[in-house]
Amino acid sequence: MAGRTSYGNPVPVSDLATKILDPVLRKRAGISIGLVQSWEEIAGSRLANRTRPEKIQWPRRMHEDDPFEPAVLVIACEGMAALHLQHETSEIIKRVNAFLGFNAIGRIKIVQKPVMTTKGRPRPTLRPLTADEKAKLSVAVGSIEDDGLRASLEKLGASVLGEKKS
Repeated sequence: MAGRTSYGNPVPVSDLATKILDPVLRKRAGISIGLVQSWEEIAGSRLANRTRPEKIQWPRRMHEDDPFEPAVLVIACEGMAALHLQHETSEIIKRVNAFLGFNAIGRIKIVQKPVMTTKGRPRPTLRPLTADEKAKLSVAVGSIEDDGLRASLEKLGASVLGEKKS
Protein backbone atom coordinates (compact mmCIF):
# COMPACT_ATOMS: atom_id res chain seq x y z
CA MET A 1 0.00 0.00 0.00
CA ALA A 2 1.34 3.44 -0.81
CA GLY A 3 0.81 6.91 0.61
CA ARG A 4 0.38 9.99 -1.53
CA THR A 5 2.43 13.14 -1.83
CA SER A 6 0.81 16.56 -1.80
CA TYR A 7 0.76 16.32 -5.60
CA GLY A 8 -1.21 13.08 -5.56
CA ASN A 9 1.63 10.85 -6.77
CA PRO A 10 1.86 7.48 -5.03
CA VAL A 11 4.82 6.99 -2.71
CA PRO A 12 5.87 3.61 -1.28
CA VAL A 13 5.00 3.28 2.39
CA SER A 14 8.57 2.14 3.08
CA ASP A 15 9.82 5.56 1.88
CA LEU A 16 7.38 7.31 4.20
CA ALA A 17 8.37 5.08 7.12
CA THR A 18 12.05 5.71 6.44
CA LYS A 19 11.50 9.48 6.47
CA ILE A 20 9.75 9.17 9.83
CA LEU A 21 11.96 6.55 11.50
CA ASP A 22 15.41 7.57 10.23
CA PRO A 23 15.63 10.81 12.30
CA VAL A 24 14.37 8.96 15.39
CA LEU A 25 16.95 6.18 14.99
CA ARG A 26 19.71 8.73 14.36
CA LYS A 27 18.84 10.64 17.52
CA ARG A 28 18.26 7.63 19.79
CA ALA A 29 20.84 5.18 18.47
CA GLY A 30 23.08 7.24 16.18
CA ILE A 31 22.31 4.78 13.40
CA SER A 32 20.43 5.01 10.10
CA ILE A 33 17.81 2.70 8.64
CA GLY A 34 20.05 2.33 5.59
CA LEU A 35 22.74 0.68 7.71
CA VAL A 36 20.22 -1.68 9.31
CA GLN A 37 18.66 -2.55 5.94
CA SER A 38 22.07 -3.13 4.36
CA TRP A 39 23.37 -5.23 7.25
CA GLU A 40 23.27 -8.49 5.29
CA GLU A 41 25.51 -7.05 2.57
CA ILE A 42 27.86 -5.55 5.18
CA ALA A 43 28.14 -8.50 7.57
CA GLY A 44 27.48 -11.34 5.14
CA SER A 45 24.55 -13.73 5.22
CA ARG A 46 26.17 -16.07 7.76
CA LEU A 47 26.48 -13.33 10.40
CA ALA A 48 23.49 -11.20 9.41
CA ASN A 49 21.01 -13.83 10.57
CA ARG A 50 22.49 -13.92 14.07
CA THR A 51 23.62 -10.30 14.52
CA ARG A 52 22.24 -6.80 14.14
CA PRO A 53 23.65 -3.31 14.59
CA GLU A 54 22.23 -1.77 17.76
CA LYS A 55 23.68 1.72 17.91
CA ILE A 56 26.67 3.90 17.23
CA GLN A 57 28.25 5.44 20.33
CA TRP A 58 29.94 8.70 19.42
CA PRO A 59 32.59 9.95 21.86
CA ARG A 60 31.69 13.12 23.72
CA ARG A 61 33.51 16.22 22.60
CA MET A 62 34.13 18.71 25.37
CA HIS A 63 34.88 21.50 22.92
CA GLU A 64 34.03 21.93 19.25
CA ASP A 65 37.75 22.26 18.46
CA ASP A 66 38.48 18.77 19.82
CA PRO A 67 39.79 16.41 17.11
CA PHE A 68 37.44 13.88 15.56
CA GLU A 69 37.45 10.46 17.20
CA PRO A 70 35.85 7.43 15.58
CA ALA A 71 32.76 5.91 17.17
CA VAL A 72 31.97 2.48 18.58
CA LEU A 73 29.47 0.30 16.71
CA VAL A 74 27.46 -1.79 19.17
CA ILE A 75 26.35 -5.08 17.62
CA ALA A 76 23.89 -7.46 19.25
CA CYS A 77 24.52 -11.12 18.56
CA GLU A 78 23.49 -14.57 19.65
CA GLY A 79 25.69 -17.24 21.20
CA MET A 80 28.49 -18.52 19.00
CA ALA A 81 27.98 -15.70 16.52
CA ALA A 82 30.01 -13.56 18.92
CA LEU A 83 33.10 -15.62 18.20
CA HIS A 84 32.60 -15.40 14.44
CA LEU A 85 31.90 -11.69 14.71
CA GLN A 86 35.01 -11.13 16.79
CA HIS A 87 37.17 -12.73 14.10
CA GLU A 88 35.67 -10.49 11.41
CA THR A 89 35.58 -7.16 13.26
CA SER A 90 38.25 -5.44 11.18
CA GLU A 91 36.52 -6.42 7.93
CA ILE A 92 33.12 -5.31 9.22
CA ILE A 93 34.58 -1.98 10.38
CA LYS A 94 35.98 -1.45 6.87
CA ARG A 95 32.63 -2.30 5.26
CA VAL A 96 30.61 -0.08 7.61
CA ASN A 97 33.00 2.81 7.04
CA ALA A 98 32.76 2.28 3.28
CA PHE A 99 28.97 2.25 3.59
CA LEU A 100 28.97 5.47 5.65
CA GLY A 101 31.51 7.12 3.36
CA PHE A 102 34.11 8.02 5.98
CA ASN A 103 36.07 6.46 8.85
CA ALA A 104 33.25 6.80 11.37
CA ILE A 105 33.75 3.51 13.23
CA GLY A 106 36.95 2.73 15.10
CA ARG A 107 35.91 -0.38 16.98
CA ILE A 108 33.05 -2.78 17.60
CA LYS A 109 31.44 -3.64 20.91
CA ILE A 110 29.68 -7.01 21.00
CA VAL A 111 26.58 -7.41 23.17
CA GLN A 112 25.20 -10.93 23.51
CA LYS A 113 21.42 -11.06 23.47
CA PRO A 114 18.65 -12.64 21.41
CA VAL A 115 18.42 -11.24 17.91
CA MET A 116 15.01 -11.23 16.33
CA THR A 117 15.37 -11.79 12.63
CA THR A 118 12.52 -11.54 10.23
CA LYS A 119 12.61 -13.88 7.34
CA GLY A 120 12.52 -12.00 4.07
CA ARG A 121 10.56 -13.18 1.12
CA PRO A 122 12.05 -16.31 -0.40
CA ARG A 123 14.38 -15.69 -3.26
CA PRO A 124 12.89 -16.64 -6.60
CA THR A 125 14.40 -19.53 -8.46
CA LEU A 126 16.21 -18.28 -11.50
CA ARG A 127 16.10 -20.05 -14.82
CA PRO A 128 19.43 -20.72 -16.55
CA LEU A 129 20.39 -18.08 -19.11
CA THR A 130 20.54 -18.95 -22.78
CA ALA A 131 23.86 -18.71 -24.60
CA ASP A 132 22.56 -15.61 -26.42
CA GLU A 133 21.61 -13.93 -23.12
CA LYS A 134 25.01 -14.75 -21.61
CA ALA A 135 26.76 -13.28 -24.66
CA LYS A 136 24.70 -10.07 -24.56
CA LEU A 137 25.36 -9.72 -20.83
CA SER A 138 29.13 -10.19 -21.32
CA VAL A 139 29.16 -7.54 -24.04
CA ALA A 140 27.13 -5.14 -21.87
CA VAL A 141 29.57 -5.32 -18.93
CA GLY A 142 32.72 -6.02 -20.93
CA SER A 143 33.91 -2.40 -20.95
CA ILE A 144 33.89 -2.13 -17.12
CA GLU A 145 37.53 -2.02 -16.01
CA ASP A 146 37.06 -2.85 -12.31
CA ASP A 147 36.85 -6.65 -11.94
CA GLY A 148 34.68 -6.56 -8.80
CA LEU A 149 32.21 -4.07 -10.27
CA ARG A 150 32.04 -5.99 -13.54
CA ALA A 151 31.35 -9.26 -11.68
CA SER A 152 28.66 -7.60 -9.53
CA LEU A 153 26.94 -6.07 -12.55
CA GLU A 154 27.09 -9.37 -14.40
CA LYS A 155 25.52 -11.14 -11.41
CA LEU A 156 22.81 -8.47 -11.22
CA GLY A 157 22.12 -8.77 -14.94
CA ALA A 158 21.92 -12.56 -14.69
CA SER A 159 19.44 -12.22 -11.81
CA VAL A 160 17.25 -9.80 -13.75
CA LEU A 161 17.32 -11.89 -16.90
CA GLY A 162 16.85 -15.15 -14.95
CA GLU A 163 13.64 -13.87 -13.33
CA LYS A 164 12.05 -13.11 -16.71
CA LYS A 165 10.18 -15.91 -18.36
CA SER A 166 11.72 -17.07 -21.59
